Amino acid sequence: MDTDILYQLALTQVTHIGPVQARLLIEHCGSAAAVFKAKKKELGMIEGIGEARARSIKAFDGFDEAEQEVAFCKKHHIDIVSITATHYPQRLLHCYDAPTLLFYRGNADLNNPKIVSIVGTRSHTAYGKQVTEQLISDLQSYHPLVVSGLAIGIDAIAHRSAIEHLIPTVGVLAHGLDTIYPSQHKALAKEMLLNGGLLTEHPRKTKPDKHNFPRRNRVVAGISDVTIVVETDTKGGSMITAELACNYNREVFAVPGKTTDVKSSGCLQLIQQNKAALFTNIAQLAEALGWEKKTAKPSAAKPMLTHLTEEEQIITAILQELGTVGIDRLYLQSGLSSSSVAAAILNLEMNHIITSLPGKTYRLAE
Repeated sequence: MDTDILYQLALTQVTHIGPVQARLLIEHCGSAAAVFKAKKKELGMIEGIGEARARSIKAFDGFDEAEQEVAFCKKHHIDIVSITATHYPQRLLHCYDAPTLLFYRGNADLNNPKIVSIVGTRSHTAYGKQVTEQLISDLQSYHPLVVSGLAIGIDAIAHRSAIEHLIPTVGVLAHGLDTIYPSQHKALAKEMLLNGGLLTEHPRKTKPDKHNFPRRNRVVAGISDVTIVVETDTKGGSMITAELACNYNREVFAVPGKTTDVKSSGCLQLIQQNKAALFTNIAQLAEALGWEKKTAKPSAAKPMLTHLTEEEQIITAILQELGTVGIDRLYLQSGLSSSSVAAAILNLEMNHIITSLPGKTYRLAE
């Protein structure tokens, strides 16, 4: 057992010790183990700790529970990521209130060169759904990590769309990894583990209590390069996330909407107050962040054309003849079933033979 992880876990469970105090203590003492070994007087003299917190540290007797947490994580393949670990999310590390520990189950790189957080209302409109799906589709060529909060509404749409476009996506939770909230997203969470993951600062048995959601939102805001607010009222979790992202000096974009639409009122307020840039398209976003689009290798398509299945040959022949073609016309021209076309397109995309464009249109890769 990693004793330093055990002590760091124990430190997070000490009464009145939050992420800010835990970080101060570790930096002052050198390690979490050293914190517990230090004398009460020494701890009390640390700025921001004081006598009461020092007393709580010396009185802590929950090491058995911490050991059980470590055992649970090991059994369920959960990585306990320490703030001192090299693979801790570096963007989050720059936030003053970064979690001391993160519990992570998944395979996505939390230090992906491009990370986008997408948030919005639970009660979205058809417009919000359309914008989110188009946004994810347009992001595909930049190969980002998409982060959201696994909530009902825009969050779930972002996660599902990312899965459909083979973009890794991570859900940040307001509870422990021994449960999924909301429960109707259990199947979605399982899919995310195949290409992405689930992340939380909370140990098992932590319930999705109201006060945990703002804490969750700060991780969503802090772990990414940019937060995009799709739809929101002037109050709610999305506005909190946007405010936090501003405080962390991260880019914030908001999708504009009708001035009469309550669901867009928060976005319009963020734009009006200069807390968010008006989102128009991915090219604008990429330029603001200095992103370069990854393109397929020019020679990748031609050498492989002779090794295609019959269905794939039909699709490529249509694209060679017509250029850019929408999915509906591919169904019509090919005479294949929708499942056969979908399977052929997926394989052709993965082999860089065709390129996906906005609006479910396709063309041969250059």
